Amino acid sequence: MAKTGDPARAATGPALSTLDFALDRGSPVPLYHQLAQQLEAAIEHGVLAPGNLLGNEVDLSVRLGLSRPTVRQAIQSLVDKGLLVRRRGVGTQVVHSQVRRPLELSSLYDDLEAAGQGPTTQVVRNETVPAPGDVAAALGLAEGGEVVLLERLRRTHGRPVALLCNYLPGDLLELDTARLESTGLYRMLRSAGVTLHSARQTVGARSATAQEAARLDEREGAALLTMQRTAYDDTGRPVEYGTHIYRASRYSFDFQLLVRS
Repeated sequence: MAKTGDPARAATGPALSTLDFALDRGSPVPLYHQLAQQLEAAIEHGVLAPGNLLGNEVDLSVRLGLSRPTVRQAIQSLVDKGLLVRRRGVGTQVVHSQVRRPLELSSLYDDLEAAGQGPTTQVVRNETVPAPGDVAAALGLAEGGEVVLLERLRRTHGRPVALLCNYLPGDLLELDTARLESTGLYRMLRSAGVTLHSARQTVGARSATAQEAARLDEREGAALLTMQRTAYDDTGRPVEYGTHIYRASRYSFDFQLLVRS
């Protein structure tokens, strides 16, 4: 494995100066992809934080001993993923790391906060409505019965990551909009004495509609991850039904699979 460039010089700031780029010129993996992978790993692990500068392509190509097209292709692949942004007069800057969420019964807000993603919430709707048929079935209610409908736009580092739609039984608890914009729904449920025990969840994917794309700062037809979840308390009562959409460019689910003997 041959190391390319001087780690102390392959940087434009304190964070970058700690990186030791190792590029294998004999590998069948293209150099641009090797560089992109190492930069992405540094962003994911917090070595490169939002706001850190990489410098321009010319400086990076000289420091790393790579051609400018190779560096440009590596940077473009991370720009396309939403991890880097090019700013005129500034250079290439880290925007954020992709959110990787474990597939377990947890709150998106809590997961983002624990990952240092700086979550913020905009409550779009918080009102009592008659339960549609699918919602009533999920919550074990009569169709048309009262449910609380929540629609929230979740952002990290100021950029949209998810659009959340949740239904709760109307008599479960009072949901204050100001509190919903400062904390997570599951945290509010726990504070109200609701003990979440289990959930049934389905993960899928589809393309963004024009309205969804506008809300999530995506292009129409962009890939979205979808999730439907019904959560139950420790008595087996359904207490929440959610249909969420996530930007695939900024979000992924992590699965742990166990082998059964």
